[in-house]
Amino acid sequence: MVKLSVIVPFYNVQAFAPDMLRSLASNARPDFEFVLVDDCSTDGTPDILQQAAARGGVPGARLVRHERNGGLATARNSGLDAAEGEYLAFLDGDDWIGPGYLAGLLAAIEKLGCDFVRTDHVQATGSERTIRRVPHGRRGEVLVPRDAILPADRSTSVDYPYAWAGMYHRRLKDAGLLHFRDGLRTAEDRPWIWRLHREAESFAVLGMFGVFYRRGVATSLTQIGDVRQLDFIRSFDQVLAETANDPQADQLMPKAVRTYCAIIAHHLNTIERFEPPIARRLRSMSAAALKRMPQDLLAEALDSMNFDRSLRLRRLLRLSREQAAVVAGAVAGEEVAA
Repeated sequence: MVKLSVIVPFYNVQAFAPDMLRSLASNARPDFEFVLVDDCSTDGTPDILQQAAARGGVPGARLVRHERNGGLATARNSGLDAAEGEYLAFLDGDDWIGPGYLAGLLAAIEKLGCDFVRTDHVQATGSERTIRRVPHGRRGEVLVPRDAILPADRSTSVDYPYAWAGMYHRRLKDAGLLHFRDGLRTAEDRPWIWRLHREAESFAVLGMFGVFYRRGVATSLTQIGDVRQLDFIRSFDQVLAETANDPQADQLMPKAVRTYCAIIAHHLNTIERFEPPIARRLRSMSAAALKRMPQDLLAEALDSMNFDRSLRLRRLLRLSREQAAVVAGAVAGEEVAA
């Protein structure tokens, strides 16, 4: 029987895949399986994974290949579909984990008996190491997930969306809570973490360090300013749509709207990394997203944000409305002339 399935997507990470694979080998157990998903890599990654799976370099490794690149969400879903374990975990192909980390995490979630656990992690930027903690103070006790969504004006568990920072019981997969929205190329974990916290029954936060999250990787979407980054709009539209249908929507929606606004402001603040056509799309899509939000909650969110973020979003809204008025006036003029 497979006790734990670890799902690891890889895409064009030949420089980092060996580190991940060595760290998986240092965590191997006879009842662990490692589902390695090659998302149609075009560099040397497929050969590295083939050797790890076929030659026993990583005990318990199984290789799943995509014929077409689908992005991280789709790759994780392929791994989930193939996974046989009672418990499940996610990792990314350009990161790594410490020896014995998975066994320790598994022992903790089994002892607690909850649906899922969340863990702290170490951010690795070159040779620098920084501890990043789950924004929740109560550790090692079973809690109700939806109680960790609020308050709206502070960082909470839904603002720590990393799928690889935790472990999950298979009953969540069977309930349809672990799959990601196919095709999302960034921010795929945002609707995912919100759904977990709204619909799962129990979770716990653990003060464990074992995942090393590599930042500054040139091929990572966090470093690339292309059209794929704009998928955050679809991700947060999903968060708002699903949260609006929750029985406690009146309590949860202010948090969802405020977070959406903060992410839009972040992207606008780094807009210079986008090519001009993509930057224009970012502005227009962001303005449209702001207009789709419940306007009373949007006003509250803008009033509660810091001055720079609020000013940036208010300017975007004002410019968008002015442009819409100009277009409407031009159309009206044409109709009168006709």
